[in-house]
Amino acid sequence: MKKTLQANASSRRRAAAKCLLSAFMALACAPAAFAGATFKIDDTKWLSIGAGLRSSFYAQDEGAANGSGWSNNFYLDNMRLYVNAQIHKYIKLEFNTEVKAGTSTGDSIRVLDAIGKFEFEPWLNIWGGRMLVPAERRELNGPFYSAIYDIYATGTPFESSDFNTEFKTNGTSAGAAGRDQGVTLWGSVIDGHLQYAVGAYQGLVNGANQNDDLLYAQRVSYNFWDVEKNPGYYTSGTYYGKGGDILTVGASNQYQYHGAGTVNDPGSFRGTAVDVLLEKVLPNNSGVITFNGEYKNYGITGFGMASRRLVQSGAVQGFAMFEGQAYDLSLMYLIPDKVAIGQFQPYLRYVEVMPIDSSNRNNYEAGLNYIIDGHNAKINLMYNYGDLMTKGLNYTNTVTGDHVSAVRLAFQLQI
Repeated sequence: MKKTLQANASSRRRAAAKCLLSAFMALACAPAAFAGATFKIDDTKWLSIGAGLRSSFYAQDEGAANGSGWSNNFYLDNMRLYVNAQIHKYIKLEFNTEVKAGTSTGDSIRVLDAIGKFEFEPWLNIWGGRMLVPAERRELNGPFYSAIYDIYATGTPFESSDFNTEFKTNGTSAGAAGRDQGVTLWGSVIDGHLQYAVGAYQGLVNGANQNDDLLYAQRVSYNFWDVEKNPGYYTSGTYYGKGGDILTVGASNQYQYHGAGTVNDPGSFRGTAVDVLLEKVLPNNSGVITFNGEYKNYGITGFGMASRRLVQSGAVQGFAMFEGQAYDLSLMYLIPDKVAIGQFQPYLRYVEVMPIDSSNRNNYEAGLNYIIDGHNAKINLMYNYGDLMTKGLNYTNTVTGDHVSAVRLAFQLQI
């Protein structure tokens, strides 16, 4: 009897190992479409895997190495792997990576999100780990769910968690890629119409923040028409008419005492934003109109102008956040008739940035999206004109930059 039990147990172990090996081989050898599958483990546990790619060709007047000719560059803008899992009825896990291309040491893979999710009720959920800091819609859309491909490079200034591309502990970073370590409480009430997200995060580490003060962030939004449906407190820049009629107004605020400046001249950072999404499905299936609007007002208390100029010039190490106002407006129309496998979506956009102690800068954009499968498959062609591309994030009082033209041809794939 004992030998029979041992043989059965051994047989079960071999069967389990064989199934596990087969599953890993399937993942390794499967085509891209399979990578987006969800694997059910039992009645409450599951694992899903996905991926996203954004790549483009970009050419800019006066962007070549000689400073006068057109630049011509191909970019790997984003390559991400997504892993989500449910461990318990109320507990989930999210882990996403990003390929950082073109560093001095070559390509590298970094942790983008690492979130433990405790989701109890629609009105109360808690996330902890590394995640998006509640902010304006553009930040919570991310690059893959924005209505416009080049939403950042020719957009408004960043919040402190997105002002650096790497996590650093030397007083020059307060997060990276819109993410930071911390905890977020989020939920919705009134049948989902009123949504909120509040949290505390690491913010600026060392440097001006010698007291280890935390960054606090809040966002609240109200859906006047149909309720937007997104994971957690994330957002989208458009639903291509498949989300119904949307009119949502959101407001966000971030604050960190000693969240800017230098060791010898610390300052406190505040970033306030208001955003609007209006998407209307026109009668008789005659297309979809989408409007995105955003206004930002950033302030810094302390951190004198002389110190800021030293940090901005690179003479002193510190964290010189943007201070001033900015807005971003875009309007697009999704043509209902399909052409081959997709629909065309022309759009117009205008961005104005008005820093304190630096010159204003703007950008005009005209573009054409070719929508094949919503955010999962689309192609974009855009034309930009303005001095935002040449002045960029340089907010010194001596910055200069010409109004130049630029074009980008890009595609996005996601599963």
